[in-house]
Amino acid sequence: QVQLAESGGGSVQAGGSLTLSCETSGYQYSRSRLAWFRNAPWKEREGVSALGHDGITTYSDSAKGRFTISLDKANNTLYLQMNLLRPEDTAMYYCAADLFESAGSEARALMREEYDRWGRGTQVTVSS
Repeated sequence: QVQLAESGGGSVQAGGSLTLSCETSGYQYSRSRLAWFRNAPWKEREGVSALGHDGITTYSDSAKGRFTISLDKANNTLYLQMNLLRPEDTAMYYCAADLFESAGSEARALMREEYDRWGRGTQVTVSS
């Protein structure tokens, strides 16, 4: 079975950086899509960044220019490098897997209903 396990969350000051990791197991990458989502207090789950099977990346407006998604296939680990963090970035961050990215689904890369598997989350807290 596919399993996802996030780590790397913590507390940082505004303007700081943090890298989140998502270790995967039982996962096939040939046609898969991976993504990071977050749940901030009193907000719905928000797509942050996605990585398609073809290497195309997608970022939310908030994340663009500050966050970078990447995949190390050798280590089966998805990363989210976060720079210039803001208090509004405070949230539980989840990695997610779309086991088979369908054709023409690029526009839905940050939509939570596209994803089949989820990790348990890692907390990120940014203080001012």
